[in-house]
Amino acid sequence: MITEAGLHDKVAALVYIAAFAPDKGESVNTLIAGFPADGPQPPILPPRDGFLFLDRDKFHASFAADLPAGLAAFMADSQVPWGVNALGGTISEASWRIKPSWYLVASDDHMIPPPAQRAMADRTGATVAEASGSHSVYVSQPKAVASLIEQAATATRG
Repeated sequence: MITEAGLHDKVAALVYIAAFAPDKGESVNTLIAGFPADGPQPPILPPRDGFLFLDRDKFHASFAADLPAGLAAFMADSQVPWGVNALGGTISEASWRIKPSWYLVASDDHMIPPPAQRAMADRTGATVAEASGSHSVYVSQPKAVASLIEQAATATRG
């Protein structure tokens, strides 16, 4: 989302938190096609009425393994579905090519493999930080997330 939204003239920098950083012509589908088939697989259920959800029974282990079970269950129950077509939406321009970027790698992520996160961060030229955490690193490691956002804000203050 921020890769293309970042093109807006009021956006000074991009901060990716365990996220996809596609390039022009890429989509989430093209990026996940390169993930190792023998590694953890996101538990995406078959589409329902044009929307996707993560399997509630596998949510804790795959999306929020470093959070308490009760919180992970709440997050699983309150998922916001995403449209099936969202995975195939291609980027027309990658703002990270023209704006400074920061990337927080979640080293225990089972949704986007950490090596894929590092590769995307590297090709964007991002300033990279790493935190031990699941895909929900923004909940489990809020200080690491806030610190990276603060670094980006300070570096681009003008």
